[in-house]
Amino acid sequence: MKHSPKDINREDFMNFFRNDEKLNTLSNDDKIEVFLQILQGSSDITMEILNELICDYQVHNVKISQI
Repeated sequence: MKHSPKDINREDFMNFFRNDEKLNTLSNDDKIEVFLQILQGSSDITMEILNELICDYQVHNVKISQI
């Protein structure tokens, strides 16, 4: 059974997101699109979150500093 976007609730989304097998069905472009669109606004992007992201993805050539 195919779901339309209105049929996907929070639980469905989170179950999909937490399932590596299902998540790997997304293309890299799909993943980037979700990543770039998921946060609501600039207050969601903090130095702590960016540093955690850098650490989680083991990016060693970038440093975040706060002005």
